[in-house]
Amino acid sequence: MLITSLTNPRIKSAVKLRERHGRDEQGRIVIDGSREIGLAIEGGVKIRELFVCQKLLQPDQAQLALRALAAGAQRIDVTPPVMEKLAFGQRVEGILATAETPRRSLSDVGQVFNLSKKQSGQIENLSYVIAVLEGIEKPGNVGAVLRTADAAGVAALIVADGGTDLFNPNAIRASLGAIFTLPVCAASSAETLAWLRNNHCQIIAARVDGSTPYTQVNFRQPTAIVLGSEAHGLSDQWRGNDTISVSLPMLGQVDSLNVSSTAAVLFYEALRQRR
Repeated sequence: MLITSLTNPRIKSAVKLRERHGRDEQGRIVIDGSREIGLAIEGGVKIRELFVCQKLLQPDQAQLALRALAAGAQRIDVTPPVMEKLAFGQRVEGILATAETPRRSLSDVGQVFNLSKKQSGQIENLSYVIAVLEGIEKPGNVGAVLRTADAAGVAALIVADGGTDLFNPNAIRASLGAIFTLPVCAASSAETLAWLRNNHCQIIAARVDGSTPYTQVNFRQPTAIVLGSEAHGLSDQWRGNDTISVSLPMLGQVDSLNVSSTAAVLFYEALRQRR
């Protein structure tokens, strides 16, 4: 099948996936980029359609297409103008995919704990880190934190009371596809807090006015690192007696860092201690 028309129903349906209402309505997402598509397949995401532009196809993309087809995707050939219509921004490659929206919950993320408990026998000896983002509205920030979390060995990420859907194209792109391989889910702040307590996690809340320097925290135990938005910070739900409020030194004129920068500092401090 070769689609040449920009008004073809399948093309119009795929283009709608750029917007949240289209993703919600169809239960699908759009995935740009060879790296992102490859990690989606590796993460078990169900690829529905694989749009292929033969004139733009690179050898590595041809191999990736074979992997997607072997996993059950339907190949749809398109012309360069049609692929340009499908592509997000200025990123036009030889392949583009649509996929079923991954459905993950706190229970799915909990499998990380269950596996570690089984292997160690004692939860006190575990040293993994869970990242929590509360009220983050920019999908690019979510993706950037996911990318850093993947690099620093963070076990999972929870978006609490988020202002964006997890699989926004900007979040996928900023994560470089890590969103498909790192356990990630969305939940309310109340549900997340209860879940962390139930799993005996130390809760570390990053705040501008935090009383504990981040280097004085012991990350060699099950830990949740909780970060809020630059505009609003964390809600008061994260001020419990079992929560440690930490801060980063700010020696200049500005009083806060971008959430992804703060996440990187804390994630790598946790990695340094655990290694």
